[in-house]
Amino acid sequence: MLTALITGGSRGIGAATVRAFASAGYRTAFFYRSSESAAQTLAAETGAYAIQCDIRDSASASAACKQASRLLGHIDVLVNNAGIAQQKLFTDITDDDWHAMLDTNLSGAFYTSRAVLPDMISRRYGRIINVGSIWGQVGASCEVHYSVAKAGLIGLTKALAKEVAPSGVTVNCICPGVIETDMLSCFTPDDLSALAQETPAGRLGTPEEIAHSILWLADPKSGFMTAQIIGVNGGFGE
Repeated sequence: MLTALITGGSRGIGAATVRAFASAGYRTAFFYRSSESAAQTLAAETGAYAIQCDIRDSASASAACKQASRLLGHIDVLVNNAGIAQQKLFTDITDDDWHAMLDTNLSGAFYTSRAVLPDMISRRYGRIINVGSIWGQVGASCEVHYSVAKAGLIGLTKALAKEVAPSGVTVNCICPGVIETDMLSCFTPDDLSALAQETPAGRLGTPEEIAHSILWLADPKSGFMTAQIIGVNGGFGE
């Protein structure tokens, strides 16, 4: 049976991804940082293992990956989904804001990928799927630190994919457009309506649509797909 580990799995795109993998028959585990109640509810619903982890901390990420590997037997698929967002003028971004953004959205993916890769390489099979953002591709005003972190994730994807391809491991990045999650809670209804109008598809995306794309990349039949940055954005920003 194939296995999957999803970071940031207790809500939004992460929770939809946990449900998608569990429904597809994967033995699944997911990380959460503080949403204990939501994590336990999702674990009960899906049968997935919920593992508390501060993805920003190298030791915590490494220990949690080892725990996931013990529970699952091994890790076939790693989905680096954990992330935060923030809107601020560039000149108002504090050092703490900057470090929190990069530590969560970029360093966390480095820590987890580094932890799971040796076993993937030894078994000559693995899928690493990073969840980026349209803003990592085109940049967003008032979200410079978020855009930088997601752009870094794209760079990590392309470089790591080339390094591990000879070992049977693929690395790809899904870049969602504007998706209906609680990351949009800071936007007004008028803002959301304007974003939907700017999207050629005429609406916002759903977490389930992103999860479906991630599941497709994880499929054993997708083994020739690597180093790709795939926009799932309804045409937004294209």
